[in-house]
Amino acid sequence: MIDAAGPQLKAMILLGVNAGMGCTDCAMLPMKALNLKTGWLDFPREKTGIDRRVPLWPETIAAIRQAIAARPQPQDERHKGLAFVTVRGKCYGQAKQTHWLVSAATAKLLTKLGLRRPGVGFYSLRHTLETIGSGARDQAALDHIMGHAPNRNDMAARYREEIEDSRLRAVTEHVRTWLFPAVAKVAQRE
Repeated sequence: MIDAAGPQLKAMILLGVNAGMGCTDCAMLPMKALNLKTGWLDFPREKTGIDRRVPLWPETIAAIRQAIAARPQPQDERHKGLAFVTVRGKCYGQAKQTHWLVSAATAKLLTKLGLRRPGVGFYSLRHTLETIGSGARDQAALDHIMGHAPNRNDMAARYREEIEDSRLRAVTEHVRTWLFPAVAKVAQRE
């Protein structure tokens, strides 16, 4: 999927698996939430409003840079600050069901690749981050990246003031080495 996607969808796919972003998150992502120099995303999850801070992979940063460079001029002044707009310069989030535009682009790509089947779509990327990321054995850091709202009985989550950047990196790097095995081989040699 990553190799076959156009610049905007490629960046969104990587944000889905790297940062657990859903369709609406990508549709409404402001460029100011991305610090591509330091490699961090600071953006509350659209669905829950929960703050999240996510270290971005070099692959994700490169894809976002490429998407922004190829980004069409937004048709509406209100959308100039968004990281992604459609090929016609419209906001992915214009419709009430913002997920439809990103989902439709993903479905089209999956069909083209012969991978489309029920239950597999853009949101599967969040599922992948949750599933593979749990292997890093730091559920609190993974929940923060995912923007999960804590259970109201979860006292540790209520009292936790922050999660160290090193813990967030450990989770995302665990997923990165799973997705890009060559990265793991290079790390082993060093």
